[in-house]
Parts: sequence; structure tokens; C-alpha cells
Amino acid sequence: MHLEFEKPIAELERKIEEMKNLAKNSGVDVDKAIKTLEDKLDNLKKEIFQNLTSWQRVQLARHPDRPYTIDYIYEITDDFIELHGDRAVKDDKAMVGGLGTIDGKTIMFIGQQKGRNTKQRQMRNFGMANPDGYRKALRLMKIAEKFNVPVVTLIDTPGAFPGIEAEARGQAEAIARNLKEMFMLKIPVICVIIGEGASGGALGIAIGDEVLMMENTWYSVISPENCSTILWRSWDYKEQAADALKLTAIDMKKFGLIDGIITEPLGGAHTDMNAAAANLKETIFKKIQALEKLSPQDRIQKRVDKFAKMGVFKE
Repeated sequence: MHLEFEKPIAELERKIEEMKNLAKNSGVDVDKAIKTLEDKLDNLKKEIFQNLTSWQRVQLARHPDRPYTIDYIYEITDDFIELHGDRAVKDDKAMVGGLGTIDGKTIMFIGQQKGRNTKQRQMRNFGMANPDGYRKALRLMKIAEKFNVPVVTLIDTPGAFPGIEAEARGQAEAIARNLKEMFMLKIPVICVIIGEGASGGALGIAIGDEVLMMENTWYSVISPENCSTILWRSWDYKEQAADALKLTAIDMKKFGLIDGIITEPLGGAHTDMNAAAANLKETIFKKIQALEKLSPQDRIQKRVDKFAKMGVFKE
């Protein structure tokens, strides 16, 4: 699948593939022509992806081929053992977590998981966790704290599930408790938005010493579509809403709401998952090494101070 703004790239890639097949089948030397087209393709990619609008980045964050939480976990860890259940109600499939190792270092990974097809999307509830999911996430964080294992959360959700049953079982309380408890965790906590970071559903696992965003992701209190619906009573102004919300990684870094941006391969993470995962792995490992040099008290104080400064301004 190609997004609308990716179609010129797809067309050029198709022409290059046709020329390669022609050379293979006919023996005609077209190496020079192929090289010219490949250079043109590189320049076209740079031109398009260096000038993306906010809405186009939202589209990339939702790309159906984009790596999800489990994709990254299995790619960057040497082994992974998934842990299940909140020990109260059930095992929420929209929230996954477990222990994995990176270069011999044990890490607790937690994140929202979306589905690739209709059956998986139903099982994963489109990455929208119920209260059970947030309670499972907190349970795993507490296990990590008990055994002095750092926590890495991978955030990719259109929001916490807003159903009546979820609210009846304490959706707001579950998220609020996570916010409180994550501030006080004595272990290093790194949070990475790998796709969509919407509202309290994202924030419920996004309080950390380092909050990072991958290059083509978004993080906001509301989606562009819902913002457009509230302000203009129509989804037609979603692109305008995306610009106004300042939800891209560049905007978030500028406002001091995140600590860094993880670069993606040219064209987005979905074009080269291995390269995207390698960048994520390297960043996580370096951040953990730096955070482990601090005492638990210093980490907690820095964490609290960082979030306390957000939104403060002087006239």
C-alpha cells in the first residue's frame, strides 16, 4: 500500500524494476539508465520526506505496514518472554509486555499492540487498552522494580478504549494510578512513541526519565479527526487541525515535551524495519547506560522536575 504522497515514489520504483527485468530477460545493458533513475529516486524521496506536513506524518504513523510493538521487541531483543494478565480481571491483548535482553541486559518491555488483519485487530482491540491493560502494565513495572530491571515502553495507540464497560471498571482510575506510580519507580524508565500517541491512552505508559519519539509519529491530547469534528463539526478540516495541534516529533521537541527524536530510514520505518529497529535499539541501550549511572533518588527527582516544568511560562 502507498499513501497518496508516496505514489510518485512508487511509480519511479516500478519503472526501475521494469528496466531491471528488461535487462535480465533481453541482455540489454541499461545500467547507466537504471543508475540515473535510482539517483532521481533518492532525490525525490529526500524532497518529499524532508517537507512532510503534519497530516502526512500522521498518515505515516498509521501506515498499515509500519512496525508494531511486538515487531520491534522481537527484532531488537536476543530473546523475549511475554508475561500475561493483571491478576484481577483478564489478560488485555491490546497491552503486551515481558522480559527481553539486549546484549545481555535484561529489560522489561511494555507497549500497545495493534493487529494486521481483521481477526488480529479485533483481538488487539485496535491497540486500545482497557483498564486491565493498564493494570497489567503497572504490575509488570512493579516486577521490574523488584528485580532492578529497567523499563522500556513502546507507545502506539489511538487512545484508551472508551467503552461503557471500560469506564465502569475504572479506566480513568487505572490510567491515573499509572501516572502516579511511574513517577516514583526507582528503576530507569524510557518511553518511546513508535506510532500514534493519543491522549491519556498514550500517557498511561509514557511517564519516564526519557520520553522519545520516532521521526514519523505523533503525540497529542486528541487526534486531528476528532479535533476537527469538535471545532468544525466535520472531519474535512483534519489537515488544518493537525497543523494547529503541533503534534509532530519536531513540534514536541521544540516545546520541551519530549527529550529526543529517533531517526527513521528515508521513507519511514515501514520501508526498512531492520534499520528502524537498529536505531531504536542503539538509542534505548545508550539511554539505559546513562540513566543507570544516577541514583534512584536523582532519577525520580529529575523525572518529577521535568514534567513539573511543562506548561509553565512567563508573560
